[in-house]
Amino acid sequence: MIEVCCGSFEDAMMASECGIKRVELNSALSLGGLTPSLGSLIMIKQYSDIEIVSMVRARAGGFCYTNYQYEQMLENLKLLLAYGTDGVSFGFLNEDRTIDKNRCQEFLENVKNEGRKATFHRAFDCTRDPYEAIETLIDLGFDRLLTSGQEATAEEGIHLLADLQKKYGNQIEIIAGCGVNENNAQKIIDKTGIKQLHSTCRGWGVDATGMGERVSFQVSDEDGDRYRSVSVDRIKKFVQICG
Repeated sequence: MIEVCCGSFEDAMMASECGIKRVELNSALSLGGLTPSLGSLIMIKQYSDIEIVSMVRARAGGFCYTNYQYEQMLENLKLLLAYGTDGVSFGFLNEDRTIDKNRCQEFLENVKNEGRKATFHRAFDCTRDPYEAIETLIDLGFDRLLTSGQEATAEEGIHLLADLQKKYGNQIEIIAGCGVNENNAQKIIDKTGIKQLHSTCRGWGVDATGMGERVSFQVSDEDGDRYRSVSVDRIKKFVQICG
């Protein structure tokens, strides 16, 4: 299973047209992925039968949110569920980098009441003890865990990924993500036994109108006149490798 990380309706449609069966829907991928717009969710549901896992994340940075931020996320969760998302991806940590059980439980109750799937996202990679954390997630009732094995990339985290899959893979679906691409996908599958991969399949669109003589709306100077998108060519290569 390949899950493509998408930042828009357009990204998801390109993924669907390449044969991808599941996407993680976000906005603001340059910030690590935030809650998507309802418009993008509605349009994807209208034009495709692809499985949609919607991100619920209020801001960039860490995963210990203020009460206002949490209430905003809870309201977004309810709206995404009401408009038909197939699953949601979220994560809450305490200040000591343990799993925030209370907030996770409230989210899970909403998700399970609608018969949808719950993924704990890469907040897991910031937890202080991955074994304690995954056991907590299993006890809470999460369906899936997205992780890089607590390293900068999933390829670097292969050893922990393999151990988590061996010990817990029959209790929670583990998805390897971060830096996963068409060049290392098979290695990650072979070394870890994990069958679900998460990739941005990063590409670029071009729009030069965000740069004036003395003004720029680009995320960084390195982007020039580009913006984040998915690459159809990379998705097709991924599909050839992973099926």
